[in-house]
Amino acid sequence: MNKNQKIALLTKKHVAQTYGRYPIALVKGKGTRVWDKDNKQYLDFVSGLAVANLGHCHPAVVSAIKKQADKLLHISNLYHIEPQSQLAEQLTSLCFADKFFFCNSGTEAIESAIKLARRFSFDQGHPERTEIITMQNSFHGRTMGALSATAQKKIHTGFQPLLPGFKYVPFNNIQAVKKAISKKTCAILVEPIQGEGGVNVPDPSYLKELKSLCKNKGILLIFDEVQTGFGRTGSLFAHQLFKTQPDIMTLAKALGGGVAIGALGATNRVMKSFVPGTHAATFGGNPLACAAALASLKVITGKGFLKNTLETGSYFIERLQELAQEHSIIKNIRGKGLILAIELKKPGSEVVLECMENGFLINCIQQNILRFLPPLNITRKDINSLMPVLSKSLSRLSTKKFK
Repeated sequence: MNKNQKIALLTKKHVAQTYGRYPIALVKGKGTRVWDKDNKQYLDFVSGLAVANLGHCHPAVVSAIKKQADKLLHISNLYHIEPQSQLAEQLTSLCFADKFFFCNSGTEAIESAIKLARRFSFDQGHPERTEIITMQNSFHGRTMGALSATAQKKIHTGFQPLLPGFKYVPFNNIQAVKKAISKKTCAILVEPIQGEGGVNVPDPSYLKELKSLCKNKGILLIFDEVQTGFGRTGSLFAHQLFKTQPDIMTLAKALGGGVAIGALGATNRVMKSFVPGTHAATFGGNPLACAAALASLKVITGKGFLKNTLETGSYFIERLQELAQEHSIIKNIRGKGLILAIELKKPGSEVVLECMENGFLINCIQQNILRFLPPLNITRKDINSLMPVLSKSLSRLSTKKFK
């Protein structure tokens, strides 16, 4: 029994089986690479599910964590927290939001957005407005509120009754949204690019039309940027790529450079509905997480970083399109920046396993969609090294018959 297998046994015995885990235990990371317990190296095209945008253990983030850990790890939000205030100042200077609320994860940020949207409508004299419209194939989190907002039946199974107050419509269909709006609607919640739903990119006008619709109807527009934020699409936030500003935005994943932190940003007009007693998070915006986030944000917004992400993403798409020319099993290629996907005509789980055996970590979602979320500082050499392995695996898959 190797070292990976020993850890797998411990996990199976003592950890809740909420994940279908691969048979390796990753114990070390540096840049775009990680190593398992048996010291095998892998090139990481998953990035902890879009968390490690700077790669693993970026020196600036590690240094900030060590420095802050020597000073103060946690203090209650009953008091002012210097790194938290500094992080909020930085974030507000980089986007539409005037204020931020900090929490611990993406799903907590979504819960915060749901509460804020409903409270805002209540404060505006519309207590009947409690309903939020969300999109089919969306993913907003696993807590009951976020789960209820997520329009995927497979994620709902076994957890009914869901929380009331959500209405689902097709993504990228403005007419469906118009029909769904009623006197009960308080907000529209949408991912600028759907991540877990299949890396679905909307038409260029879709988000702008949603914004116009919300403005005309007097309801709020919420963008879930948990996966698309912090350079993943080649712009700091995906909504900037589409030149459309929401009223509320949720953030997490890459914000902390690997440390857990979530955030909710909103305009002053909307955020004024959060007053003492309306919402809170014990660990939200703690000194350690905010120090890590400040360091990460400085690197991402540094000269040339996002430009390089765009250029590398374009190159990656070109290489994937070359694969599509060679392999008829590929249905299409899609994505923006470095959130990319190959949709296959067959299930793709075996491709993930073969890539892993050859030292590459990739992700499969919706059974037949290979998703690529590499660190934003991935190189063309790294991308090129993946292509032969991916090509060979796709060739093998194309000849296999499925029942």
